[in-house]
Amino acid sequence: MAGMGDGYVGTAQDAVRIRRLEKQREAERRKIQELKNKTASSKGQPGLLQFGSSTSEILETAFKKETVGLVTREEYVEKRVNIRSKIEEEEKEKLQKLQQEEEELQLQKLKKRKIKVDPRLSFSDDFENDNEEEEEENKEKESGRLGQRKFGKDPSVETSFLPDSEREAEEQAERERLRRQWLREQEQIKNETLEITYSYWDGTGHRRVIQVRKGDAIGEFLRAVQQQLAPEFREVRTTSVENLLYVKEDLIIPHQHSFYELIINKARGKSGPLFHFDVHEDVRTIADATIEKDESHAGKVVERHWYEKNKHIFPASRWEIYDPTKKWERYTIHGD
Repeated sequence: MAGMGDGYVGTAQDAVRIRRLEKQREAERRKIQELKNKTASSKGQPGLLQFGSSTSEILETAFKKETVGLVTREEYVEKRVNIRSKIEEEEKEKLQKLQQEEEELQLQKLKKRKIKVDPRLSFSDDFENDNEEEEEENKEKESGRLGQRKFGKDPSVETSFLPDSEREAEEQAERERLRRQWLREQEQIKNETLEITYSYWDGTGHRRVIQVRKGDAIGEFLRAVQQQLAPEFREVRTTSVENLLYVKEDLIIPHQHSFYELIINKARGKSGPLFHFDVHEDVRTIADATIEKDESHAGKVVERHWYEKNKHIFPASRWEIYDPTKKWERYTIHGD
């Protein structure tokens, strides 16, 4: 190849690499020669660090030169201390100088590697490869440092799904507060006055109206009814509350159920709702069998002995025991 020595065979990239290596070797040779010159010029000077000599030998040689002739004990000690201090300072200065030279050399290497080369040149790949190797080394060092660090929490990350004792305690306290509020509201509803239209049934209807609380049970309602009917009907006056039945929409409501329970659950009977206790008719002008009738009939209060004797006769033959789990899809027309 033109411009190269006799017998050389290679590509342009090889030629560039060889020239770069030769320049590096030449720079290292010059630096070594400079260090040799500095070492040679420093030989023979008293008190300076000599190459190949230990610190104790240099100290002893310098001390002998300073203590030629007769000296006092104080002068002897003072000179030895001064010489030791001087040698230590020179060693420290030389070490600092060597470190500074090493840092400058590394900095020059980095600058050379960062030189931008025209990508159209064929030998630019060598510089790019060097830069890539340097970047990989820096990344490995940086990753090693990051691996030794302790990572903290990222405030931007969503953590609401993680367990949090404080948040759980607040939620529990809020649930408890809402529960107590709901209970207070239900107690207020139970204490509200409820007006009930009923009919004492002994084969014919005797309609009456009485007021109770929404929270009262059916048994408490029948006790109030007995007190209301006792002056007029001897059989009611002589019987007990357990022998009275309350029939609403063709269902016999057991004594333990309350009006509050029927209202809250929107209970329904065979012929109408169990949560309406007034009397009203379905006043629609157009009959539609697909729409549930809006009718409420007066509940019946019946003496148990009369029911047992007439339960095979209408209307007692339609009556059933109320079952909260049973659903009635359609109402049938029935009056008192």
